[in-house]
Amino acid sequence: MTAAPVPPAPPVPTQDERTMELLVNVLAILSSFLAPLIFYLVKKDSPFVSFYSLQVPIWPAAYATIFLVGMIIAFIFMFSTMVTHPPNAPDQAPPLAFFGVFGLVWLWGMGGWVLNLVLGIVYAIKANHGEGARFPLIGNFVLRKILPEQPIS
Repeated sequence: MTAAPVPPAPPVPTQDERTMELLVNVLAILSSFLAPLIFYLVKKDSPFVSFYSLQVPIWPAAYATIFLVGMIIAFIFMFSTMVTHPPNAPDQAPPLAFFGVFGLVWLWGMGGWVLNLVLGIVYAIKANHGEGARFPLIGNFVLRKILPEQPIS
């Protein structure tokens, strides 16, 4: 049985690159994927900055996609509930699915926002210390698929 190949370690950064990556992670909390892409376009020549700048926007894009799918499902539940349970009496309460599903999606979105905040702070600190921190699942994907030709020490 052979073990899966271990992806190479990220490059060793300079102080300027560490500061740039601190900014990428902190600004990603506020601007989603826009700030990391701008940093990537400005500092493409730096392997460290390009690694972090390509790694960071994948999480907000995945989070936004999952949240959007959840909202679509919530609206489908709400509108199907309105169609299947028309109001017959003025004192009839709306079905639980009408508000319950929306509440669950809202909680899911707020949980994702808190996770986004925590990931941004933790990885900003790690980037400022020069650690080669990778987002779970995302970091290995970026090293193997997106940046395979970059010389990584």
